[in-house]
Amino acid sequence: MLKLKKKDTVIVLAGKDKGKKGEIKEIMPEARKVVVMGVNIVSKHKKTTKEKPGGIHKVEAPLAISNVQLVCPKCGKPARVKVTVQGGEKMRACKKCGEAIV
Repeated sequence: MLKLKKKDTVIVLAGKDKGKKGEIKEIMPEARKVVVMGVNIVSKHKKTTKEKPGGIHKVEAPLAISNVQLVCPKCGKPARVKVTVQGGEKMRACKKCGEAIV
């Protein structure tokens, strides 16, 4: 089970963009990777098609899920996530401050 979801704010822990914060744009659970907005920008060479012009385009590349950590909305610090059961449903919570993460 992944503890991250789309639109969560995360911080990069390793690599060339270490320390940058961004919002999760896409999650690839089978590959254990995430795409974060504005982080890990790479150049892709594209051929011209009927609809789109070719050239060198800047795109966000996936990061390993182990290289990002969720930022708690309450305390604003990187925090591990615990899963608790309240009223029969699972909820994510920050391990540092105990605040529920929606």
